[in-house]
Amino acid sequence: MDLDQRAAVVTGASRGIGRAIAIELARCGADVVLADWSDEADAADTRAGVAAEGRRAVFVQGSVAEPADAARMVHAAVEHFGRLDILVNNAGINRDAVVWKMTDEQWDEVLAVSLKGQFNTIRAAAPIFRQQGSGRIVNIASINGLRGKFGQANYAAAKAGIIGLTKSVARELGASGVTCNAVAPGLIETEMTRQLPADVRQKALNDIVLGRIGTPEDVAAVVAFLCSDKARHITGEVIKVDGGQDI
Repeated sequence: MDLDQRAAVVTGASRGIGRAIAIELARCGADVVLADWSDEADAADTRAGVAAEGRRAVFVQGSVAEPADAARMVHAAVEHFGRLDILVNNAGINRDAVVWKMTDEQWDEVLAVSLKGQFNTIRAAAPIFRQQGSGRIVNIASINGLRGKFGQANYAAAKAGIIGLTKSVARELGASGVTCNAVAPGLIETEMTRQLPADVRQKALNDIVLGRIGTPEDVAAVVAFLCSDKARHITGEVIKVDGGQDI
């Protein structure tokens, strides 16, 4: 999966799935803008991983929920690398509660970051991709956007929205040579999922037919494929990376 000399933006790149994606894209040859709302120190491991692959990394701090920040993240690739070829929308949060206890703030914050944030970066990148007649967009959704999840109405709604956004953008940008796909992970071993109660983790593990919790690298490999020329005729698709958790 040759991405030599290409430039990528990865949101939520400081840890977990975002870190693995950034490093995998670098391994395939891409320079990477590391975008995150945490400070630059939190992205040190990701930056080191990219550098270890011989590629350049630039950190941009901001919130994808803010249109101006999202635009800065996207345009940083052009500013520092002279081009933009890949946008990976990974940034997302969860604020779990059952629907009868969920506050307006919990609902709005998750939708603002996890759904509107992806719209903001895509809107900023679309003119660049259209002008050059090429581009790859990969949006990180979730199997919970396909099936729902107890206590995660806001998160599941945002992830379902990402799927609709992905398919719409694929239709709108396809004539410009741009593909837009989504990856829907199941339970992946990250800082977020390690905080789940033991019984919740075990229940999810029981549903995974391959018998193990996924790794961020499992997701990153699929993202890199979708960013490569090997996936040039795939668009508007949702690929689950869940070990058979949602069969």
